[in-house]
Amino acid sequence: MRIGVFIGDVSGGRTSIDGVLERARRAEESGFASAWLPHMPWSLDALTGLALAGTVTSRIELGTAVVPTYPRHPLAMAQQAMSTQAATGGRLALGIGPSHPGVIEGMHGLSYDRPARHVREYVEVLKAAQAGGMDRIAYEGEVYRVDALLDVPDGSPYPVLVAALAPLMLKLAGEVGDGTITYWADERAVGEHIAPRINAAAEAAGRTAPRVIVGLPVAIVDDADAGREKAARMFAMYEGIPAYQRVLAIGDAGAPASVALIGDEKAVAERVRAYADAGGTDLMAAPLGLGPDRAESLLRTEEFLASLT
Repeated sequence: MRIGVFIGDVSGGRTSIDGVLERARRAEESGFASAWLPHMPWSLDALTGLALAGTVTSRIELGTAVVPTYPRHPLAMAQQAMSTQAATGGRLALGIGPSHPGVIEGMHGLSYDRPARHVREYVEVLKAAQAGGMDRIAYEGEVYRVDALLDVPDGSPYPVLVAALAPLMLKLAGEVGDGTITYWADERAVGEHIAPRINAAAEAAGRTAPRVIVGLPVAIVDDADAGREKAARMFAMYEGIPAYQRVLAIGDAGAPASVALIGDEKAVAERVRAYADAGGTDLMAAPLGLGPDRAESLLRTEEFLASLT
């Protein structure tokens, strides 16, 4: 299992450009396989942040987790992604997803219509735009109609990872994407629902085995119960989002604080192995400091995760 780490805040806070650059440098120096930047609608643009992170790193994969699709036309996303791919020397992993109705309809005032069809066509346009050269990009779908040119200097193809939890989304992620990014999926949900569906779809489509990237908060603490109490307050907002409610119901954990990897080094290592056994190919970890001394606890968590690499 490849071990990656978030380099931006995933709990509703804001991370500055300087913070992203410092975390990216530290992630590469620590040996992590990948560094992920969340795209918060109210904060830093993830692709811009990664383009800058590419200037202070040389090896580590740089991924978005995830950029909402509805607010950006796929051709505009393709242009920015290809530009970021050029800026990072070919290290981009583009994580995209339809987000949630509360964000798309409530914040952006857009329609959240037919998300599975929307995302399928979105990925197909992105893939068509990766061909390079001044060849015409011609695409005729139910949602998108594209007739354009795109040739970003030094651009190259990049993996497209689809945030998918529901059956239809997992099917299309396997058929047209390069993998999926999950959040709040426990070991049972990954092993019995997510990995089998996306792998079967990819195999039926004659595509290579997809990546199953498991996104989880991680906190190394001696008192797991106290850590989970803090996490429950921190993650309460996720319990009201239908997509997460459904994936929590599929698994055994029941609540975000129970899905998160919280405990001592041995307990967390066992759960990481369980996710690998369930079909996870990557861990996308969000380190948290949940111990009595937050800074000390965060450092302990980051050092433990680095040891897994």
